[in-house]
Amino acid sequence: MVSDPRLVEERRRQIILAAVELFSEEGYHTTTIQQIARKAGTSTGLIYQYFGDKEDVLFLTLKLVIDSYENEIPPHLEGVSHPVERLCKALAAYCSIVDRLRDATVLAYRSTMSLRAERRSLIKDGETRTNQLIEGCVRACTSAGFMRPVNEHLLAYQYVMFAHSWALKHWSYRNRYTLEEYVAEGTQLLVEPFLTAKGHLVLASLRAAEESAASPPVC
Repeated sequence: MVSDPRLVEERRRQIILAAVELFSEEGYHTTTIQQIARKAGTSTGLIYQYFGDKEDVLFLTLKLVIDSYENEIPPHLEGVSHPVERLCKALAAYCSIVDRLRDATVLAYRSTMSLRAERRSLIKDGETRTNQLIEGCVRACTSAGFMRPVNEHLLAYQYVMFAHSWALKHWSYRNRYTLEEYVAEGTQLLVEPFLTAKGHLVLASLRAAEESAASPPVC
């Protein structure tokens, strides 16, 4: 009902952010459209110009999360050709996106089952595409001999769960690790043990380059 695409996206995002906060605090089933309208600083009638019902709000909220994973990881890999570096950057990017969308990531775990079956399938399809991207990074490492043969599908899911865990268990992690420290620990736990000798050499080289870039210049 609203013709300006930019206004549509801006209003939807405003409403979705309000909904994420309320769904997270009050629960999806308890939250009302009226509460979302108040939190978003708009009217109930205006919300219905952008969403058909409360389930539409939830669906587009969860789709925003899944689309962010799928669309924002690839730009971090542009210009990165080495398989080990691509895998490490994909894991770091995934964790960074989850950090920005912590409440919405937790909401996806809590409330996906509240969607109708066909919408749950769309959310699962989106997650599967991101998982396949991560799996492709693993496969490139094993194919080139930088990582020993592994169950690529299962290992990719471990990376996915590790990234999601930053949101799911943030109450515990936040006082122990920065995001950067968490990613570094994840690399040690989930990447290093599977590397071959030449894979370890590459990772050591990448770390040396990062440390050099982070060191202040010597006058």
